[in-house]
Parts: sequence; structure tokens; C-alpha cells
Amino acid sequence: MAKQYRFSRGVLPALTLALLLAACGGDKPEALLASARDYLAKDDAKAAVIQIKNALQKAPESSEARLLLGQALLRTGDPVGAEVELRKAMDAGYAPDQVVPQLAQALLAIDQPRKVLSDLQNASLTTAEAKADVQSSVALAHAALGQMDKARGAIDAALAIKADHPQTLLVKARMLLADGDIAGGTATLEKVLAGDARNHEAWKLKGDLLGLKDAEGALAAYRKAVEAKPDFGAAHAAIIENLIRQNKVEEAGTHLEAMKKVLPGSPQTVLVEAELFYQKKDFKKALESVQAVLGVAPDHPKALLIAGATQYQLNAFPQAENYLTKVLKQMPGATMARRMLAVIHLRSAQPAKALAAIEPMLEDGQDDAALMSLAGDIHMQNGDPKKAEEYFAKAVSLDPQNPVKQTKVALSHLAGGKGESAFSELERIAAADSGTTADMAMIAAAVRKRDFAKAMTAIDGFEKKQPDNPLAHALRGTVLVTKGDIAAGRASLEKALALKPAYFPAAAALASLDLRDKKPDDARKRFESVLAADAKNVQAGLALAELKGRAGGSADDVAAMIAKTIQANPSEPAPRLAMIGLHLKNKDGKKAVAAAQEAVTAMPERIEMLDALGRAQQAAGETNQALATYGKMTAAMPGSPQPYLRMAEINVAARDNEAAIQNLKKALEQKPDLLAAQRGLVRLFLETKNVAEAQRIVRDIKQQRPKDAVGFLFEGDIAAAGKDWKAALAAYKAGLKQAPSSELAVKTYAVLHADGSGVEAEKFASGWLNDHAQDAAFRMAMAEAATGRKDYAVAVRHYQTLLQKQTDNPVLLNNLAWNLGQLKDARALGYAEKADKLAPNNPAIMETLGSLLSEKGESARALELLTKAVELAPQSGALKLSLARAQLKAGRKDEARKLLDDLVKLGDKFSGQAEVAGLIKEIGN
Repeated sequence: MAKQYRFSRGVLPALTLALLLAACGGDKPEALLASARDYLAKDDAKAAVIQIKNALQKAPESSEARLLLGQALLRTGDPVGAEVELRKAMDAGYAPDQVVPQLAQALLAIDQPRKVLSDLQNASLTTAEAKADVQSSVALAHAALGQMDKARGAIDAALAIKADHPQTLLVKARMLLADGDIAGGTATLEKVLAGDARNHEAWKLKGDLLGLKDAEGALAAYRKAVEAKPDFGAAHAAIIENLIRQNKVEEAGTHLEAMKKVLPGSPQTVLVEAELFYQKKDFKKALESVQAVLGVAPDHPKALLIAGATQYQLNAFPQAENYLTKVLKQMPGATMARRMLAVIHLRSAQPAKALAAIEPMLEDGQDDAALMSLAGDIHMQNGDPKKAEEYFAKAVSLDPQNPVKQTKVALSHLAGGKGESAFSELERIAAADSGTTADMAMIAAAVRKRDFAKAMTAIDGFEKKQPDNPLAHALRGTVLVTKGDIAAGRASLEKALALKPAYFPAAAALASLDLRDKKPDDARKRFESVLAADAKNVQAGLALAELKGRAGGSADDVAAMIAKTIQANPSEPAPRLAMIGLHLKNKDGKKAVAAAQEAVTAMPERIEMLDALGRAQQAAGETNQALATYGKMTAAMPGSPQPYLRMAEINVAARDNEAAIQNLKKALEQKPDLLAAQRGLVRLFLETKNVAEAQRIVRDIKQQRPKDAVGFLFEGDIAAAGKDWKAALAAYKAGLKQAPSSELAVKTYAVLHADGSGVEAEKFASGWLNDHAQDAAFRMAMAEAATGRKDYAVAVRHYQTLLQKQTDNPVLLNNLAWNLGQLKDARALGYAEKADKLAPNNPAIMETLGSLLSEKGESARALELLTKAVELAPQSGALKLSLARAQLKAGRKDEARKLLDDLVKLGDKFSGQAEVAGLIKEIGN
């Protein structure tokens, strides 16, 4: 603590004389630096900076001056300048013990944890103080990167060096708090304050802790930190942000003025000022302030985020996109940046980019209403109203802002069967709201219910709000086509393209119609026209590659077209992911890995590239490399559960259940209510006969989601795994009562059949379909179950019903053809032919068609189809068996025997060994 001096009037003349005398000889660098050291000892870092800069004018090569300036700038809240000066001191050969600890602090202050680890972690230090200090910073760097095990190790090492080191104890407290050990963290923090009641950083941390539940208590702690160190910028910023959160904007402004007095011109002060201007909606001043920060720290993540948000508010979308993209390169988990980018892409009619922006958030299980509404809007613009309606409906139970909240209530009424009143509510909300959330929800719901008149009315309302948006024409065209008015639908889609020639969703819809009319060249020209209007349109480039594949082009031809799109868009992830996906689809793991490694090299900051590399490595059998890649993802995505989910998938494939369980638990540490991880744990606990742990997970789910039926779903699964059919049935029915869903209905139906209650099962199914006539998923499950029971006539009836609504669904056509084939019904071949035309080069469909042709005696074409199917899916034993059957029927016994011998070698890995043995015996005769 600096001493406080008081001077009497009689002392002043003598003091003035002394100062004058000192000034005569005080302009030497040594004297100026001595003065600076005195100021630093008195905690007057600003005065020290002035003296040091004067010294540097006279001795610019002074390493001591650089060191002192770095220390002083760090104290004034200028970590950017501090890093520059401290590195100069280190380059000049200054002792690492005096430079490295503070350089590490500066790097952490400007969000550069990787530099701490790469540049300073292994620095050669001699004193216990310096070693403990640097180890503390190393621990914070690991923590910032999500490497919590390494962070804990580093802090334990620091405490082993110096157990009473305040800085280390503070980091330890932070870690305990981050781990959820509030009592341990608080006790460690109080230990620091007991040793030094004026430890400003400890008071700041106490404020952060209290801020979770006591805003006023937090404010008092922050004020204590400022009292202990008046120029402590982080505490000043915390006070202002606390006041802003309490909506005390004027009081925040008053404190900003106080901060300016002690930290004038500091980047931290200017950044807080920008935040305050932003809150006051004075976006021009906010931009001026944040650009001043970016002038000295061009890569500061928070400054970039504020700049992006400000440009967004000023409708300067290209500039906003530039800033926000930079934010995501450094901070992939910055959700605010992702949302704004998605909206920017939507407004510029790039829905595919919008979806790519928010997909990581959706994969992480984030489910607030605003995100769900945004996802719904994006899927509408992508031409997928069914998916859009699902996202709108997901937000029903959440707590969004009005008028979104009213929209969700209306949607809940719609889901509950109150169709007319719900649509009236949506119409009223849409009319009163200048936004388009209610319009989008109403269009999606109307299309799903096939109420085309209401859909068209809702589209008209949307068009009035956004007359220059091609989406209105595209939606209208989609509805007209669905309704069966193809000519009018085409005309409307053409209007969308006339309004925006590069609008891909409209071009894709028209191309789909062209393909249906057997005009692939016209479809190709659609996408070429989009590329003519926008040479870098990724979707159009990839669509052309897909057309090439559908037309029978080789994998190399398709890869060449994707490569062309990559060349035109080297910084876009989609074409690179498409290239990796192509090789994975073709079971070429080596090429997939090579493409993924190239993608990671080109875009090292894109997390999806690392994810794709991990998947490619897994497919290529490089399990250890895949795990290492996902380990890198944990560092790049601190706080994200996704890498742990990926590692668990690898563990499961390798039958390492214990490792899978540990990784899923780590995923839950990042997000305690992550359903994907909970689902995986329930399955693994059942597989390892740990029913008690599975039930514990279910209890957690029920507590976290009291209004959801998923807990009952898992509870039923646990009972069903133990063949306790009555308990399973009770759980599923309780879930249906809580929140009816297709999945619960399907499982109820299956359990009734498993328990031998076939009559009850069909009675339940009849009642469910009576109340949920549009539930295609349930009817599909009934059809598949009937096929499994070899009740082919019942399966045929269900598939025919499904086809009434989905006349061109190749999966339904194929399944219907297969079941009809089992009944020796002549209609089977016609359905199989149609399925093959709609989805050419699909091995499963080719198998059905080839088998039917073989039965009919058309061996040449049958063998051609089945041989190609095996080439497309060489790992499929079932396809090889079908080909062997056809070869036998065609009299090609030697070829059939070779295939059957290959299947025998698979042993238990192929379940059809009994039939294989029978066919071999037949050949022998």
C-alpha cells in the first residue's frame, strides 16, 4: 500500500525549490527511470509512463526502460502496449524472471492464451515467485482453451512451488468455482483476502462470484477493488457492465466519467465507452470508440464483436460480416456473432450460409426461442417448410420476447388441434407485427397441414412487408407445385429468379421440376444461370456436381466439379465438406483424409474442418488420429460438448464402452441437459448392465425437463431392455399423456406386440391414426413392423396409404415393390422401376429392381443392376447374396459360388449364413 503524504504550508516553498533543483539535472535517462520506479512504487503508473517515455526519447535502446514501460502500461490497463514493450525488453536480453510473468498476464488480458502456451510455458526461470506466477498464467491459458485437466495440473504445480502465492491461490479459487465447487472456491478466495484485504484482484473475483445472485453485493465488491487500486480497469469495466445489466445506464455513464479520469485514453476505457454507447443505441459513437480500440489492437475479439454488432445495427452488413467472421475465427463459440451472421446471410438471400452459421449452435443443443425462430426462418428460405415448422414448434415451451411469445402460444394451440383459432391468432399477430416470425410460422404450419388457401394468404401478408424479397414468390411457387398446379408454380418460381437471378432456392425448385419431367439438361442450365449471375455461388456449383453424379458420372468427374467450386470459393467450408463427404460415401477413407487435411490447412480456424478430419480418420480406420483431432477440437471449442460426443462415437465403434461413458460425462459437464449425451449414457449403461445409473440419468432428465416426455421415453426403454413390458408400457403411456409424439406411439405399439398383445396393438394403432391421421412416421413404423412379421399384405396397405401423400417418394416405392414381390404381385416391378428412375444409383433400390427382374427371367438387366449395386456398396453382404441368387438363376454357378464363398468367410459378421449354406448345397447338386 502506498504511503499518503500531507504537506503544511511552510514546507511548500522548500519543496518547490527542491523540485526546481531536481529538474536541472533530472533530464538524464537514469534519473527519469529512477523517478518512474518511485511512481510505480506509489501505484501512480500514469506518471511513471510519462517519465519512462521521456527517458526513451533520450535512450531508445534502454532495455530497462522497455521493461518498466511494459510494467507501467500493464498497470494502466493497456495490455496491448504492454506486450509490445515487454517483448522488446525480452529481445534485448532482459532477465526472463522479470519479463515473462508480466508478459503472460498481458497476453491473457488480450485473449491470447495460445501465445502464453507456445511462447512462455517453457521459459527458463530461476525464482519461485516467477515460476509460480507463470504457472498460474499457464493454468489460465489452458482453462481459456477448455483444457481443464491441464489447467488443474498447472495450478497444482504452481502451488507446489509456492503454496502461499496470492496470484496462484486466486487462480485456484477461479478453477474451483468453474468446477462448481462454490464452497471451496469461496474459502480459497477468502484466504487471499484474509492475507491482504486490499487485493484488488480478489475483490474483483468476489464481485464476479456475487454477480451470479447478488447484483448489489457484486457492485460493492467491485468498488472495493477500485478503492484498493483506483486505476484497475477490469473492476471499472465490471462496475459499468453491472450497472448496464441492472438498466442503470445513467449511473453507468457517471462511472465511465470516473474511469476516464484515472484511465484516460486506455483501450479498456474506450471499449467500455463503446459498450455504453451501444446500449444507448448511439451506434455511430459506439463505432467511433471501438474503431479506436481496433486501431491499436486489430484482433481484439471483444472489440471486433462490438464493431460487428454496431455495423449490424447501422445496416452496414458487409462490414458487419467482415468483423463477425473475424470474431468466429478466434472464438467459434461466440453465439451472438453467429446469430448476427445468420441474419445477415438471410437478408442477402443466402439461406445456405445462414444455416451453416447457426448449425454449430443447434448441434450443441442450444434451444432458446429466438434461435429456434431463426432456424425456422432459415429453413423456410431454404425451401423446407416442414423443417421450419418443426423449429417453430420447438419454441412453444420456451420464453421468447413478444410478439414471438404470442406466436409460440398460437403454435401450441395449433399443435393441440385448435386449427382455426390458432390460425386466427397467427393472422392477428402477423398483422400487428412488423417482423415476419408470425408470417413464417403461419406459412410453415399451413403447408404442413396442406391448407393451401391459408398458406397463400400468409404469403401475401409476408410479401407486403418485404416486397423485394424473392422468398415470397419462391414460397408461393412451392405451394402451387405441392397443390398440383405445376404451370403456375413454375411461373411464380421464375418471378423469384427474375427478382434475384442468383436466388438458389428458386432455381433448385425449378431444377427439381425439370428432373421430374426427364429434362436433366434444363436442370443443369438452371444452375449454370445462377453461376452466371453469381460466379461464386457455392450451392449452384455443388448442385451441378450432384447432377453429374446422378447422371452416372464417375467419382473422379464429380470430384473435379467440386474441386472447381473449391477453387472459386477457397474460404468457403461447404464445397470442402462436400469433397470429404463424396470420398466417405465412396468408402475411400484415404482420399477423404487427404481432402480433410487440405481443408484444415486452408481453414485452420474452422471447427467443422477439424470435425470432418476426425470423421474421415475414423472412416479410414485411423482411430488414434481421430481421437487426437477431436482432442484439438476441445481446445478450439472450450465449453462445447460436441468434440466429446464425437470421441464417444469412436469409443462405441471400438466397443470401448468405459471410454465412451467418460466422454459422454465430459459432454454433460459442458452442457448438463444435453439430450444426445444423456441418451448415449442410458444406452451404454443398459449395455453394461448398470441399470441404476441409467435410471439416475432418467431422473435428471425429468427434473431438467418437467414438461417434456423424453424422461418417460427413456424410462420405458430401460424397462423394455429388461423385457418388463408392463412397466415399459406404463412409462410410454405416461409420456404420451404428457406430450404425444410419434416416437412414443411407435414404441407403445412395439411393446404391445412384444408382450403378445397383437389385438391391443392394432387397437392402439387404429386409435392413434384416427387422432393423428397425418402421422406418416407412425404409419411407416407399422409398415416396417408388418414386414418384419412377414405380414406383407398389411405392409402393402400401409405403404399404399403413405404413397397417396408422397407419390414420388423412392423409399416408399421401393418398400412397396419389395413387399408386393414377396406376394408375387405383378405390380411390384412397376413400382420398382419408378423408384429407380427417381433415385438412380441407389444400391437398395437397384437390389429390389434387380431381384424382381431376375424372378421375371430378365437375367441380363438383373445382373447388370445387381453387379453395379455391389460395386457401389462393396461391404454389403445382403447385396452380394442377391447377386449370387440372380447368377444361380441365370445359370452362372461358378460366379455365384465365388460370391458365396466370400460370404462364408464373413462368419458371424453376416447373418444370412443359413441361406448361403443352402445355396452352396444347391450348387453342389
